[in-house]
Amino acid sequence: MTATPDAPGDGLVRVGGVVFIVGAVATLVTMAPLFLGTDPFPPIAYGVCMLMGVGFLISGVGVLRSIAAQRRTAKSLSS
Repeated sequence: MTATPDAPGDGLVRVGGVVFIVGAVATLVTMAPLFLGTDPFPPIAYGVCMLMGVGFLISGVGVLRSIAAQRRTAKSLSS
């Protein structure tokens, strides 16, 4: 099995996915006390939930970098 080289932006998509998952887990943990009737977490826990959006943004930038690299390659091949 041969490994394909990473395209520009692939690393950002992977990192963004991990950050998104961390934010999603934090969101689930933060929301649990609301359903369990226990004391809510401190406000910093709600800030960690924002990692979901940050991860989505990082992945989006990675996808845009990949698109730009593919366009540059296609343009150089057609010229």
